[in-house]
Amino acid sequence: MKHRQGAGLKLRGIHRQFEGRPVINHLDLDVAPGEFLAIIGPSGCGKSTLLRLLAHLDQADQGTLDRSEADLDVAFVFQDPCLMPWRSVIDNVALPLELQGVPRHHRIPAAEALLRTVGLGDAQGKFPQQLSGGMKMRVSLARALITRPDLLLLDEPFAALDDITRHHLDDHLQSLWLSHPMTVVFVTHSLSEAVYLADRVIVLSAGGGNITLDYKVPLPHPRTAASRLSTPFIDHLRTVSEAFEGHSRTLA
Repeated sequence: MKHRQGAGLKLRGIHRQFEGRPVINHLDLDVAPGEFLAIIGPSGCGKSTLLRLLAHLDQADQGTLDRSEADLDVAFVFQDPCLMPWRSVIDNVALPLELQGVPRHHRIPAAEALLRTVGLGDAQGKFPQQLSGGMKMRVSLARALITRPDLLLLDEPFAALDDITRHHLDDHLQSLWLSHPMTVVFVTHSLSEAVYLADRVIVLSAGGGNITLDYKVPLPHPRTAASRLSTPFIDHLRTVSEAFEGHSRTLA
């Protein structure tokens, strides 16, 4: 399996509309290889549409999207873990390699290693209906990383979980990103989660998908629970929050 340092992305003049209404309005955006980018914004601002464009699951009406490599391996994690209930945990994780024709004696050890990384080494023989919501999402993350993707896209994957589980999964995701170099684009409604995880946070505007804030978070990784209580973290969160809320008030 190939192993790179992540994908570089360059978007220029990206425009996407539905039924005549712009969802993304002539967007310019650069994402550096290996960067962790968080995208926040109000409902309907085009966050999910942007991810679908990056994954080539949708096509822009105008503009260009250039990738640093032509044959990027892209993985997508949705809010629903989308596990196959008739397959065991380990066979769910190994599925992408199975679809690539990788022999079982190679794909199962790879799946076992990832399950250990996300703290589910003892659950590989279980089935999805035997797992909690947080455990299912960890299986989904492991499955997404089994091919060692260059680009990992996540569309509010932890939104339905309680805060404690969500914080644990934030830490698992951070650990996976640090140990498996890749570019991550992460959509969330949580300002705190965005600042905690990302190198950089962008805020999209409502009704047009324009970037209203592009903010670098200069906190060292790995970040921990103590980081959330530190003065620098609170200062960065306040800056992002004030920009986000200020734009929301302008629209009101």
